Amino acid sequence: MSADELNSFEWAIVEIFGHRSHAGRAREEEKFGAKLLRIDVPTLEDDGYDRYSRRPLDLAKVKVASWETHYYGGSSIFSYTPSDELTVMKNAVRRRAVPAIPYREPNPEAEEPVDAEYEEAADRELEDGYPE
Repeated sequence: MSADELNSFEWAIVEIFGHRSHAGRAREEEKFGAKLLRIDVPTLEDDGYDRYSRRPLDLAKVKVASWETHYYGGSSIFSYTPSDELTVMKNAVRRRAVPAIPYREPNPEAEEPVDAEYEEAADRELEDGYPE
């Protein structure tokens, strides 16, 4: 992207229909004969936290891997808040801070404790046809 194109963006936090929120660089673009909001949300190379202490890294050390682009029509914008680069990068770090839960293969040989009371309730539900 050229320097002129980068200068046409401004840092912003946008809420869409009051349900989705994006923080990134934003500008107005025309596509399909209509004015749209374009917001580019940063995707970081790492999660922005030190691997060992889990303290936030200095934002100068956080590197943007790519930008995720979203387009929205004017009527879908619930709020638009001008911001700065520091706030947008903090938001990107927060967004990545939640670690994914790793998937574990089920072990068919492991014995699961059976709760007799639960089994009885499940049997009654099947007999009655109605849950308790």
